[in-house]
Amino acid sequence: MIGWLLRLSDALRDSGRKRSWPADQAAGRRGEDLAHRYLEGRGMTVVARNWQPSAGPGEIDLVAWEGDRLVFVEVKARGCDEFGAPERNVDAGKREALERAARNYARRAGVAWERVRFDLVGVVLGDPPAISHRKDAFRPNRTL
Repeated sequence: MIGWLLRLSDALRDSGRKRSWPADQAAGRRGEDLAHRYLEGRGMTVVARNWQPSAGPGEIDLVAWEGDRLVFVEVKARGCDEFGAPERNVDAGKREALERAARNYARRAGVAWERVRFDLVGVVLGDPPAISHRKDAFRPNRTL
């Protein structure tokens, strides 16, 4: 039943779009779609996609719950792994932007910062796609 609802929501979301995505953005969206389904298939509940704070920089690709833990997920997708794993592109600046946006989300949701986790999902868009999931990929700055 849930799978059917996910496919229906994807179809409705995509049916309203008349524009085509540039190749790099299309790969990113496909990677996020695959990561979303992958995480939900492993028992996580995705509650937001491409969330941006109302003020300030940053975007969180996926926000999910796993048990009592609020998980912020950065998704990186590539067409191949010739130049290394996609998730290697998350540098210190990206982590800081993620933390700022996540702190904003957690505060609005009323979630204690100690119940937050940051995961990375790498997607290589082959046939079939390869997905890697690093739970607790980095520790947030507790004093940010």
